[in-house]
Amino acid sequence: MAVSNCREAGKFDLACVQEEEENMDFDIPLLPGSPRRLSPRAVARGGQGPKHGQQNLKVPGPRAPGLPGSSNQDSEQLFGGGSSHSCSVINNYLDANEPVSSEARLSRMHFHDNQRKVDYVLAYHYRKRGAHPSHGSPGHSLAIVSNGETGKEPHAGGPGDIELGPLDALEEERKEQREEFEHNLMEAGLELEKDLESKNQGSIFVRIHAPWQVLAREAEFLKIKVPTKKMYEIKSEGSIAKKFNEILKRLSSPLKPRVPDHSDNKMKNLSYPFSREKMYLYNIQDKDTFFDNATRSRIVHEILKRTACSRANNTMGINSLIANNIYEAAYPLHDGEYDSPGDDMNDRKLLYQEWARYGVFYKFQPIDLIRKYFGEKIGLYFAWLGLYTSFLIPSSVIGVIVFLYGCATIEEDIPSKEMCDQQNAFTMCPLCDKSCDYWNLSSACGTARASHLFDNPATVFFSIFMALWATMFLENWKRLQMRLGYFWDLTGIEEEQEHSRPEYETKVREKMLKESDKSVVQKLGANTTESEDEDDEDKLTWKDRFPGYLMNFASILFMIALTFSIVFGVIVYRITTAAALSLNKATRSNVRVTVTATAVIINLVVILILDEIYGAVAKWLTKIEVPKTEQTFEERLILKAFLLKFVNAYSPIFYVAFFKGRFVGRPGSYVYVFDGYRMEECAPGGCLMELCIQLSIIMLGKQLIQNNIFEIGVPKLKKLFRKLKDETEPGETDSAHSKHPEQWDLDYSLEPYTGLTPEYMEMIIQFGFVTLFVASFPLAPVFALLNNVIEVRLDAKKFVTELRRPDAVRTKDIGIWFDILSGIGKFSVIINAFVIAVTSDFIPRLVYQYTYSHNGTLHGFVNHTLSFFNVSQLKEGTQPENSQFDREVQFCRFKDYREPPWAPNPYEFSKQYWSVLSARLAFVIIFQRTEGQLEGREEPMAQSKPWRGHRASVPLPLDL
Repeated sequence: MAVSNCREAGKFDLACVQEEEENMDFDIPLLPGSPRRLSPRAVARGGQGPKHGQQNLKVPGPRAPGLPGSSNQDSEQLFGGGSSHSCSVINNYLDANEPVSSEARLSRMHFHDNQRKVDYVLAYHYRKRGAHPSHGSPGHSLAIVSNGETGKEPHAGGPGDIELGPLDALEEERKEQREEFEHNLMEAGLELEKDLESKNQGSIFVRIHAPWQVLAREAEFLKIKVPTKKMYEIKSEGSIAKKFNEILKRLSSPLKPRVPDHSDNKMKNLSYPFSREKMYLYNIQDKDTFFDNATRSRIVHEILKRTACSRANNTMGINSLIANNIYEAAYPLHDGEYDSPGDDMNDRKLLYQEWARYGVFYKFQPIDLIRKYFGEKIGLYFAWLGLYTSFLIPSSVIGVIVFLYGCATIEEDIPSKEMCDQQNAFTMCPLCDKSCDYWNLSSACGTARASHLFDNPATVFFSIFMALWATMFLENWKRLQMRLGYFWDLTGIEEEQEHSRPEYETKVREKMLKESDKSVVQKLGANTTESEDEDDEDKLTWKDRFPGYLMNFASILFMIALTFSIVFGVIVYRITTAAALSLNKATRSNVRVTVTATAVIINLVVILILDEIYGAVAKWLTKIEVPKTEQTFEERLILKAFLLKFVNAYSPIFYVAFFKGRFVGRPGSYVYVFDGYRMEECAPGGCLMELCIQLSIIMLGKQLIQNNIFEIGVPKLKKLFRKLKDETEPGETDSAHSKHPEQWDLDYSLEPYTGLTPEYMEMIIQFGFVTLFVASFPLAPVFALLNNVIEVRLDAKKFVTELRRPDAVRTKDIGIWFDILSGIGKFSVIINAFVIAVTSDFIPRLVYQYTYSHNGTLHGFVNHTLSFFNVSQLKEGTQPENSQFDREVQFCRFKDYREPPWAPNPYEFSKQYWSVLSARLAFVIIFQRTEGQLEGREEPMAQSKPWRGHRASVPLPLDL
């Protein structure tokens, strides 16, 4: 080839190559099943390719592989799909009958020349009817389409035209769109390799390689920071902190994963945005390894997002083509297999051995290696999850101490002793009409003693501690986030301009079709790469979005009303079941336990079902809003899903905490739900014990069933189903190839990466369980800690072994999730204040001890909280039938602060009621004010500069 005259020792003469490009046009026969290449002129004319039955393709001459890519000034011309200059493309066909040396296939991460690394893969499924078999062996033939590789002459299929088998119109259209898109990718400087479509149907993988010139051009365009030769020392803090960190480092050395460059380093390279004009600044020893695999795939992904396809309605980017089913998948490759035998090590295998196995649960996370392999966005998620898990350790210890304190002081609790004392003989009013009899308060002794485990003075201290804990966690995360941003060179990162979503482009195109002729649509497609300062007629106004907003508002209200209706339905179940069980003497003694347990299980099942439904509904509602960018789509989806799932998970708990037993009425004047069924009351020991049961079962059930079984079982079932489908699909498998699959085949069989929203969502809901109602369940942090120890390794295993490699995304923070966490933290202060003040008996006990007690103790507290009722004033038809109480009852007792029957205003609220209510409101105000002042003192302490001093100078467990 003549291009070899322009190539010498890896150096290229641009003028020489351009001159040869102008003079070298030659014909290449079109082989059956080979891609039909479009000329640049055809693309410029709208992508009109060769007609069906055409034998030869006009292909411009080859460009040398080292030819520098175009500058930033002509990048718009490159990605517009209509470049005016000729494209250097040559098709090389490898004969399947010709043996390939084993050395050439030692690596499954490269092209078949074993030199060019596969940076990205596009996959699509083709299907054709009546196709003629290709000449030669029908085995694993390849068509290599590359930029700047001189190859041998392709095998001629014989004289005469070679007709392609007839394809249906849709498949033919998709094929032409793929051809144009791949042609535009090669105009952008990328090099492609793809398989021959030699079967009636199957999957084709387009391998993409980015040469150094493209990497350098795009790194400069994206302002990617890379280390320079300049290094500086990270000085340590004072001597005391230095000695403490050295001791801490020695103690924690067994917990550190054995990964390279994980130890603390006192020297750091100064990072600077890549510039081709300042190559002397960077320590470029090998151009093939200067950019790591994650950065290379990120650069290719950016090109894929900016490349247009005029045939596909002027769509922009690979995401639009995947949405239109032109391509099936696009993904970067994993770094080899994670369980391959031998001593050869890659980052994926290292992550599996030191991070993604349950056997290393006690080790810190290799956050730097996670960030290097998966990108900053996923690295920040696991750093946040590790910090959250480590912060659960002190809260779990305090929670266990609070629980043990309740166990140790249960025998000293005076109110529970009085309730269990049968000599007091408190005769209580019937719990239901007709079928329920009078009963002794001492029969609820077990419930009263169990309530003390969670309703004691220590729970107040624990609630204050957890409110401070939430604030300290958020502030420390901000500090750690800034620290990681410094070491990961995220400081000063610019928000990348996002392209419009395919659905948004389609909606705008439909609007243009309604308002004007098709020329406006073509004009819109030509201007998609321009800035957002376009005319208003090319955008969706609020009038266009109003139907979607209205549907969102109505649907969310309906879903919230549906959740409340289901909660009310469970309430009705509890009331009717309790009344039915009370008719039977055998089940009468266990009515409350049976009703509570079954109702909580029903709530759990409903929550799990509605969670899946609400996730799908939130996604559908966000789609009809038609957000412009993916970031806007993700933020709106998160807000909707969180709102619906928050209401779904916490509405039964809110009912028990703040509404149950508040609207019962009193004997003789009860509040009825239906005729004969009155509102349910709290247990004699209060509703806090039932709140604890409700919270524990829902929290543990969600973690066990939804977070673990679903995450483990569902992906395995999907993988098995896909494997069975591939095996039963005709023409899909090749026995020789299946024994030695390529890396892109292995990755294609994995689950696609769908984002971090489900991972964050389950942790945010758990964070709410830990903080919102922790006063009623001090052991919540313990169970959250046990779950998270498994969750970290479960997520790690999923990312390393079960998902395709995600695109590396650079981001400065965790986004809207921090705002949600901050809102939950502030909301938890209010909720815990009301739980202590309203749900527990802490405030009534204090009021009695310091206001009404004769000796300053709680003796007589139970009698103080019970009011009298004259049984003769019961409504007709509500008296107990066939009462078997051992003595005649004149007055029965009920829990409330009301005047006795002999008072001037019988059954009105007493002075004690107003005193307790005032104390409760005062406690809520004082609790919130105290928390606000303490949080205000903690914030300046936690906002100190995180990167001053040695990397290990601050003992933050960022790797846990």
